[in-house]
Amino acid sequence: MHTRLSLGRIVAITGLIALVGCGAAHATTLSADISYGSNPAAGNTFVFDGTHFYYEIYGEGAPLLLLHGNGDSIGSLKRQIGDFASHHRVIAMDSRGQGRSELGTAALTYEQMAEDANALLDHLRLGQVKVLGWSDGGIIGLLLTIRHPEKVGMLAVMGANLQPDAAYPWAVDGAVRLRDRLTAQLATAKNPKPLLLQLKLLDLVENQPHIPLSDLATIKVPTLVMAADRDVIRDEHTLSMFHAIPKSQLAIFPGATHMIPAQDPARFNRTVLDFFDNPFAMPDTKDLGWFD
Repeated sequence: MHTRLSLGRIVAITGLIALVGCGAAHATTLSADISYGSNPAAGNTFVFDGTHFYYEIYGEGAPLLLLHGNGDSIGSLKRQIGDFASHHRVIAMDSRGQGRSELGTAALTYEQMAEDANALLDHLRLGQVKVLGWSDGGIIGLLLTIRHPEKVGMLAVMGANLQPDAAYPWAVDGAVRLRDRLTAQLATAKNPKPLLLQLKLLDLVENQPHIPLSDLATIKVPTLVMAADRDVIRDEHTLSMFHAIPKSQLAIFPGATHMIPAQDPARFNRTVLDFFDNPFAMPDTKDLGWFD
């Protein structure tokens, strides 16, 4: 999502956008040269509904599940994993059909990917976890919390959305142009499989998700809603999410884009860790008694 000019890069910007082993994964010692997303020392797989999924685990402490954006993989979170693993047991997963995880035969939907994430938590026999999701990962995190509230103790989402039209018009138009290009390439492709997968991922951008705003009221855990001041998601949509979640905090990063986890990881990581590691609070200016 950060460096390659491909669907993964474009979808992440729009934001609407191996050996199989089934034993428990193990934590590994961190180093500066870790190949996140392809690290045999930390990686493992599990099978859910006949589909193999890849994940890696780092660090010790309270479990923290990381969920990446559309068309990407664990490696896109490399600037987060090291920092977070000094505080938590970080579990990073390749979503269905992305990275080293198989696509399987189930429909590629956000609801299905939320069930995949829940299956990983069951596989690892984890109780309640903290969850950080970026872009599509944020959508998955929201659905995981809504559908399996007992599994999530705290939630942080960056650049997430509830409806496909939550993006700015330039992103919606860009997705249409991308579909036209991919469709044209498909007509002459000798190996259509990669293009078909890209079109499936693009369908997530153009036609999903469809999460009623009222569903956010069922999220009872502390939640941090994040976006950049020049994000792909419209400001008013992010604000509506913040106001709909009962126990929520809001962080709008100034002078930043949807890519702030990669472009300014120090600022992004500090904000997330402050939220996860400090007592949750919702102070309100109206309670200061100015007019009493």
